[in-house]
Amino acid sequence: MQIVILKDSASVAEYGANIFIKQLQKKSDSVLGLATGSTPVSLYQGLIAANKAKQISFAGVKTFNLDEYLGLEGTHPQSYRYFMNEQLFDHIDIDKSQTFVPPGDAANPIEACHGYEAQITAAGGIDIQLLGIGRNGHIGFNEPSSGLMSRTRVKTLTKATIDDNARFFKEGEYQPHLSITMGIGTILDAKKVVLLATGENKADAIKATVEGALTAACPASALQLHQDAVLVIDEAAASKLSDRDFYKHIEAENQKLMARLGL
Repeated sequence: MQIVILKDSASVAEYGANIFIKQLQKKSDSVLGLATGSTPVSLYQGLIAANKAKQISFAGVKTFNLDEYLGLEGTHPQSYRYFMNEQLFDHIDIDKSQTFVPPGDAANPIEACHGYEAQITAAGGIDIQLLGIGRNGHIGFNEPSSGLMSRTRVKTLTKATIDDNARFFKEGEYQPHLSITMGIGTILDAKKVVLLATGENKADAIKATVEGALTAACPASALQLHQDAVLVIDEAAASKLSDRDFYKHIEAENQKLMARLGL
């Protein structure tokens, strides 16, 4: 894994956005894997700005989102389809028919999961997958105990995840306890993975991901198996890593090499 430690959340978002900008400049018909949550919002703002400045275009792009609440229609304000429209799709030159989010309102969610996997395969696979990370190490809605080679499926959310997400729902409003999520195996199939994490509340999960054992107890630790996984984190999220200075040294040397190669 490439570990990039930056000073603050703004720097993390900028660095992450630049990875996606370079991808689209290199391959205009890229297949992007996207994520929801508070961490990616600033990254999406960077992509919107680059699109408006005509540095990149989304006209030939396909997107696949990681997950969706089971039981919510795409028009529901707390659905991830609604989030993506509000935070990104409504502001860029993308064909919305080419933006895919797991169907939370599917009549048969089991079949819908198989169909989502088939859509990703038909698109040629995901070129670059964006991830956040939960306090318990979950990626997508792959909670602890998820199979490390799992595929898109229905998952029950843990109480910790439900509690973390409760702030987005009004008092008394229905909050789903089930989701459809890409599996860990689906995520690992992406050609490149970019995980963003900010804040001290993510420090334990980042330490387990980077320096802990490969285990279903920390789903994000599966990224240790990926040949091109980049973790972009701020100082607070990196605060419990044992080898912070070493990771910073590696990244500095990597940047020198990339500059010399013109990459």
